[in-house]
Amino acid sequence: MALRVAKDWYGVETLGEGVSRIHEIHVADWLRCNIWHVQGRDRDLIIDTGMGLRPLVEEVARLGDRPITAIMTHSHFDHSAGLHQFHDRCGHHTEAEIIAHPDAANTVADTGYVRAETFTALPWEGFSHDQFEVKPAPLTRLLDEGDVVDLGDRAFKVFHLPGHSPGSIALYEAATGLLFSGDVVYDGALIDDLYHSEAEVLKESHARLRELPVTRVHAGHFESFGQDRMIEIIDEYLAGGRRVGDPDAWIAGEMNKETKDG
Repeated sequence: MALRVAKDWYGVETLGEGVSRIHEIHVADWLRCNIWHVQGRDRDLIIDTGMGLRPLVEEVARLGDRPITAIMTHSHFDHSAGLHQFHDRCGHHTEAEIIAHPDAANTVADTGYVRAETFTALPWEGFSHDQFEVKPAPLTRLLDEGDVVDLGDRAFKVFHLPGHSPGSIALYEAATGLLFSGDVVYDGALIDDLYHSEAEVLKESHARLRELPVTRVHAGHFESFGQDRMIEIIDEYLAGGRRVGDPDAWIAGEMNKETKDG
C-alpha cells in the first residue's frame, strides 16, 4: 500500500528540567534517534538532529525563541542528517571531516538500516528511501574532552567517549546529573561493529560512565533511564549481551515485535 505524506513529522514530549524529546514520528521505532531540546537562559541546545527529512525549526514551534546551538554526538546518518539546518554546529573534531563531506559509507547510511520499512509515512510527495542522503554540515565549533557548552544559566561538560564511533561524545550537567549519552549507552542492542567502531574502546568509555554521578540518562535511542539501569546495561554488554549482530536479522526481529505489540 502506498504511503501517504505526513501532516506532522515531529512529535515533542516534555520531560522536565527544561528538557524535551523530539522524535520523527514516521521513522521506525527501532531506528529513530532522540532529538533532545534543552532550554537555557541565553540560548538553547539541540543534541542530535535525526534524519533531517523536514525542517526542525520551522515545524517545532518552541524552537523559535532563542538562538540554538546544535550538537551531533556522532556523525552517523540517524543523528546528524539534520545538522545542516542550523547555523551553530558542533561536534568532535575526529568526525568533522565526515560531516563536512558525508556519503552513504562514512555516515553508515549504507549498512541496511535505511529501507522502505524504515518509514510509515512520507516526508514529501515522491520521497523514496533510496533518495536519502546526509547533506554537508561543516562544523562551526570543534568539541573535545573537557570543553563546556554554556547556555547562560546551564553548563554542559563534554566527555569524549569513543568506541561506537571515534568521535562519540556525551554531555553532562553536573548541577543536575543529567547525561546526554548519544549512542555510547542506550537501553537497547548496542552497536560496536561498524567500520570505525572499536569494541574494546567502547568498554573503556563504559568504565568511565560507571564512575559518573548520573541522575538521568537521556540517550540516543529509546527511553531515558537512571544510573542503576545504566550500570545494568553496561554490565549486560560486558557479559556479551546487547549486540545487534546481523542487521537484517535484527531488523526483522524488531519488526516482528512491533507487529505483535500492535
